[in-house]
Amino acid sequence: MRTLELRVPPVLVVVLAGFLMTAVDRLLQSAEFSFPGRVAISMALIVIGILVAVAGVVAFRQHDTTVDPVNPGKAQSLVTSGIYRISRNPMYLGFLISLMGWGAYLSNLAALLFLPAFVLYMNRFQIEPEERFLASKFGASFDAYANSVRRWI
Repeated sequence: MRTLELRVPPVLVVVLAGFLMTAVDRLLQSAEFSFPGRVAISMALIVIGILVAVAGVVAFRQHDTTVDPVNPGKAQSLVTSGIYRISRNPMYLGFLISLMGWGAYLSNLAALLFLPAFVLYMNRFQIEPEERFLASKFGASFDAYANSVRRWI
């Protein structure tokens, strides 16, 4: 199973999840639902997701470390400040929040099933390998950080 670890850029995973959510929405229209404020709530979630992800990128840039998710070996420092005090993976959290916004916009229960699938995939094939590397590179500093800040939120 390690063949997929760190191979697919997370942005591509987000695009694929969004595409699959749309396809399922088109195929299973019987799973659609409606709620007041759908468009406003959807757009708010998408914007919040983008802002959370960008905050993660900005923090990495401020610490002169890589944002390349398929090459964690390029990491120069362990970022624990800013948004990283709230989430160890704000970029991925931002992607998830944006997908939640897309799911709210589609308003299809079947499409929403891709949200936990996204989390499971990211945990297994992106976050766990990244954290193994960070633990080996930063040792006790990463362990202390991981014990004090949750993976997602």
